[in-house]
Order: sequence, then structure tokens, then C-alpha cells
Amino acid sequence: MSRRTTHAYKPLSKRRRAWLTLGAVLLGGGGVVTYAVASPSTDPGAAGRAKRPVKVYDLTLKGSAADRRDLPRTDTDQFSLLGVSWTGPAKRLEGTAQVRTRSRETGRWSAWQHLELNVDPAEKPGARVRGASEPLWVGPSDGVQVQVVRKNGTSGPVLPKGLEVNLVDPGVVTAAETKAGTAEPAAFVADTTPGATDSPATDSTAPSEPAAPTDSTPQTDSTSPTDSASPSATVPSASPSAQPSVPPSAPPSTVPEPPIVSRVDWGADESLSPDAPEYNADVKAVFVHHTDGSNDYSCADSASIVRGIYAYHVQVNGWKDIGYNFLVDKCGTIFEGRKGGVDLPVLGAHTYGWNRESTGIAVLGEYTSTGATDAALASIARVASWKLGQYGADPSGTVQLTAGAAQTNYSATAFTAGGKYTFQRISGHRDGYNTQCPGNSLYAQLPTIRSWASGPVQGLKTTSLTGAGLSGSTYYTRGAVTAHWTTTTPAALIKGFELLVDGKTAATAPGTATSAGTILPQGSHTLAVRAVHQSGKTATTAALNVVAETTAPTFTTPTKLSLRTGTVNTGAVPVTLGWKATDNTALSSVKLLSPTTATFGPTTTSSSRTATPGTATTWSLRAYDYAGNTTTSSTTLTPVIVPETSATKSGTWTTRSSTSYLGGKSYSTASKGATLTWTFTGRSTAWLVSRATTSGQAYIYVDGTKVTTVDLASSTTLYRQAIWTKTWSTSTKHTIKIVAAGTTGRPTITTDGLVYIK
Repeated sequence: MSRRTTHAYKPLSKRRRAWLTLGAVLLGGGGVVTYAVASPSTDPGAAGRAKRPVKVYDLTLKGSAADRRDLPRTDTDQFSLLGVSWTGPAKRLEGTAQVRTRSRETGRWSAWQHLELNVDPAEKPGARVRGASEPLWVGPSDGVQVQVVRKNGTSGPVLPKGLEVNLVDPGVVTAAETKAGTAEPAAFVADTTPGATDSPATDSTAPSEPAAPTDSTPQTDSTSPTDSASPSATVPSASPSAQPSVPPSAPPSTVPEPPIVSRVDWGADESLSPDAPEYNADVKAVFVHHTDGSNDYSCADSASIVRGIYAYHVQVNGWKDIGYNFLVDKCGTIFEGRKGGVDLPVLGAHTYGWNRESTGIAVLGEYTSTGATDAALASIARVASWKLGQYGADPSGTVQLTAGAAQTNYSATAFTAGGKYTFQRISGHRDGYNTQCPGNSLYAQLPTIRSWASGPVQGLKTTSLTGAGLSGSTYYTRGAVTAHWTTTTPAALIKGFELLVDGKTAATAPGTATSAGTILPQGSHTLAVRAVHQSGKTATTAALNVVAETTAPTFTTPTKLSLRTGTVNTGAVPVTLGWKATDNTALSSVKLLSPTTATFGPTTTSSSRTATPGTATTWSLRAYDYAGNTTTSSTTLTPVIVPETSATKSGTWTTRSSTSYLGGKSYSTASKGATLTWTFTGRSTAWLVSRATTSGQAYIYVDGTKVTTVDLASSTTLYRQAIWTKTWSTSTKHTIKIVAAGTTGRPTITTDGLVYIK
């Protein structure tokens, strides 16, 4: 049977891929009917799109010059992945291969993109195997342009023969069909494209049903590595042998198996790779790869990308199956790669010379200058720890691997076939082969992957303890506390958390949790968080000192209010709010609750405020300790303004009028010995005056006793000034007398009344 072709594509050659990816049914009348199989359930948009089978197309590159092959801008059917291939798997394409594609959505042509040509060589090539670049995901496209130039222009090695660009359409398929396993077409699409053929290929070796190409596994058990300069040269192989027919039992792992999208669910057409898988004895190491290409793909397209790589490896490279054992997208979804059982040591085709003792994990995308996402790193760590855990290997350790080929890796370390060399249990592709894969940035992230995979949990720290207050290095609580924490190890790799009180487990939480609570008994305790990695290794935060107590603070000096100096007006009188609070452990703060709000530190004992005269006002304070215990102290007081006219006077006093005076009037005297006397019942008082440069002095008597001499002189004129105050511990009856001193040269004093608090 022939492949589907169009006027833009060359006819099928005698070599590989005699079949459409998903099969074809011949029709009379010159058409080919293709049918679709299941797609991943992870692609939510597939159900709303027309079913379309996976297809691979070949376009021959043209050119008569020895140093260059091209394909001009060419209209094509839809494809999303492409690469270049050539005759002879042992041949290397020494040069550059660049492609441009036209977006099916926008119609715009992309910039030139390089194809990765430094690909692991085939070690046991069959007749269908070809040399090929790494595939490049470009998204839905319908046009292509290609240029291949050999190294150093005209002086480099000759370009290999049979150069062509290979276009892969990963199709749209449904999960239900593959899960059903039906061999009958679920949906038919007639292809009447000009150039399509309705008869089998004339190649006498063409199979009568889908054939399995010989696998170009980079490392096998019976054939030496192929030297591209000397295809027939071989060296004895000393690598461990695989078990091609009898799969080993799947040993349990030390960690849980992560969720993996099966081949059925990502839409693998198993008819493409009917050969039985081969098995290794165990998994000693994990090699990490990147697939190259764009990183801006949608994770909804990841299954399509995997199908495209599968089709490329089988139908372009000519391998028996996809090369990688597992694939991971940037969202962390894990896909089953080469068939044979994810829990078995399936022989893959991913790292030349080292496949016999390893498994390969590829991250979709290119990670030379951009690191992989944490989701992708976490999934690599989960797969690696699970596979290595089946054989008791620590992901952070090292291992001796036996080289299956003589070669030099990216860092110029030389390997001899049969020799033993030390590798990290989780290594990069470049550690075993001369390639930049998995890219500089992802390679730099391998230590993180190892630590996440091995454990213990990294970056564990307590971020806060709610329900408690911190004073110095000690937390105080009434009893109920909640510890909050963070880690740098992803939750998927954490088995759980334990809240430790005095070294014993008081509460547990799942690996996804970031907090846990408990109630502490009264007294002093230590509190810590222990994280349990999926491997069983533990990490514990530094212990916190916590005191649980319920004794409330006390006010040793209850709330009090006293008058202070300053400017008085009819709406506000300057006062000092006073208190003193203490606690048996640690006082946290004192808060003013009314008539306004404010917060004060534990050592503050007073605050300058204003009070409304003539109005009874409640002043309420609450003291807090660090445990959250509280106590409240309140007092209700009324400031009263007594005008000068209410005083008993002697001597000569003159009434002055001005809007600057309280009530618009004041008393003034220049007579020595003139007096004003007020009597009131209260606990604090203040004398109100006007001040100027010519103001004189006055004597103040309290309850018949002279207590002070006050000088009213001021460099600036001031009105309604509380110039002198007096406060008592209790509210009692008092008499205040003001006596003009008759100061020489400035005998005048002016008073605006008296204020007291009752």
C-alpha cells in the first residue's frame, strides 16, 4: 500500500513508511480513505474538532550544488512538526539545516529556525532507518521552506544523499476509540487529493500490513556503535544485555508512582510499532533530555506533540517505537513513552551508549537559555525517584555504568566501550553523549531535580505562628495556635507534615498543606514542623519557644485625665491621658478605644489629647499581652470652662473685648495686689491668660497657699493660653487665687478664666 501524497510531495520511496500512520483502506476509483484513532483525554478541544488521522509527508530537497539543498516556499497540507532526514543512518549532516513555516492560523511566515543535527547515531540500523535531525514542533502550519548548507561552505564534508523534509500532522483523535481497541475505522475521511495513489507500492518488500521498522536504538546488546566515517567498523560490546521477550517482574518502589498519561490516552497507534519491547535488567540511572522546539505551546497540545514525536521516530527515523521512556510537558503532565510497561525497565533509544542501564525522560520544549518550569522539574523528579526507587537507588547518588560505545561526551570526557564510568543517578543527555541536550538552563536545574527526588524536603521554614504573639525569641498564646510554613520542594513529592509539640506529634497534615493547628496546654513548650518526603526522609524546622498562659494584664495606674498647657477654645481643651499597665509575662500594647482610637507601646504611659469642654466623655483603654489576654480601664470626665466673670475679684480689673478671647471678653489689671478667686470641685485645673511682650507676673495660691509665680510675658501675642496647671489624685473642692504681682515696667496681666475637670 502506498502513502498519501499530494502534488507538492514526492512519491513514496521504496524504503520505510509504506503505510499511513493510522492505516488506510483502498477504494476503487482512485481515492484513499484514512481513519482516526483515539486522542488524549487531556486535550479538551479535541471533541469539538473534526477527527483527523496522524500523517507523515516527505518533500525532497533539491539542488545541484554539492554544498546546498533547498526547498522553496511550498504550500502543504496541515502539519505541526517537522525535521530533515537523509539516506544512511551512520551518516552525519555536517552543516546547518534551517526551516521556515507558515502559520495556518495567521498566514504569516516564521523566522528561520535551526534544526538540531547533533543526534545520537544508530547502532543497529535496519534497512528502513535513516539519519535525521531532531523533530521541531512549530504548531499548525500549511507551508514550509528549507535550506541545508554543508559545513564551511564548499570545503566541508559532502552533504548526505536523499535529503528531504518530513512533515508530521499529529492529527485529531478521540480517547474512546483507542480505549475500545477497535480495528474498525471510527471515522472516515475521503482523500481525493491529486497525486494520491490507489494501489500498493511496487516495492516487492512492501508489507501487506503495517510493518515494524528496525529500531535504531542508540545502544543495543549485540551490535557495536557505528562510526559515521567507517560504517563497517565495530568494537566488542561489553554492555549489559536486554531481555527481548520475557519482561521482568515489576519490583515495588520506595516512593509512589506518579500519574502517567498512557499511550492509549495520548493516542498512540500501536500498529506502527508491533514489535515486542526489549527489557533491561534494571534501571541504574536516569538521563534527562529536551525535545527541542518552541516553549510557547499550549499544554492542551502536549498529547499531539507526543504523537508527532512518536510518528517522527517511527516513520522518519525508522525506529521501532518512540525513543524516550517518558515525556513531560511544561505543565508537569507525564506521558508514557516507549511501550512495554511504565513500571518495567524498558530498553529505550535516547542516550547513545548508555541505554542498557537507564531510562530516559524528555521535557517538551527547548531549554538552552530558559529553565524548565517547576511543574516540569517536579514531574521529572517524581518519575526519576519512582524508577530508581524500584531498584533501591538514591536519586542524589552516583553509579558506575558500563559504556556500550567508544565516544566523547559534551564536556570532552572520553569513554571506552566496556569501561565503567561514574555518573550521577540523574544525569543529563550531554553527560553521556556529545550534545548540548538538555540545554544549559535545564542542565543547571539537575541538582534541584536530584534534591527534590531524593529528599529530604528542601527549604522548609516556619513563616508565622498565628494565635500567638512574638516577644523577643518567645511566642505567647492563650492556647490555640496555627503554624504556617513554606518549602521549595513541590507538594507532589511530600508525603505529609507533622506539627511537633515538645518533640511529639500533635497534628498531621497532607503534603499539599501549608499550615496546621493545635491547642497547647498551659506552660512553656517547643513547637516545630517536620516534613516527611515521599522517600521517608524527614526535615524539621528550628523549634519555636511558646508559652501558653491566660493571665490578663493589669492597670496599676487606671485611666486618668489631666489638663495640660496649651491653647484652649470652646471646642477643645488640651489634656493628658495617663495610665500604667503591666503583665505577668509580656505586655504587648495598650489601645485607646474611645472617644477616639490609638495604639501605644507597652512602655508608654501617657498621651497628649484634647477633650470637648462641657461634655461628659468616656476614655477607655485596653491592655494586651502577647498571648492575646486583655483587660480594660475606663473613666468618664467633663472639662469645664469657668469665665473670669465668675471669679470673686478685688482691686481694679478692666473688661476687654475681642473675638480672640473666650466668649469675646477678658479681665485685665495693672494694679499690684488685684485678685481673682475661683472655687470648684474637681481633680485638675488650668489658668487661662493672654500673653504679650508687655505682660507681667502673677502669684498663684492653691487652697490658701502660694504655690508659684507665673510670668505671662511672651515674644509673640497669644490668646486663651492654659499657662499653669495643677492635678490631684482625687476629685475634691479647691480654691484658686490669682494675685497681680505689679511687675516693674510691665505690670499688666490679662486673664480669660479657669478650666477644671470634674
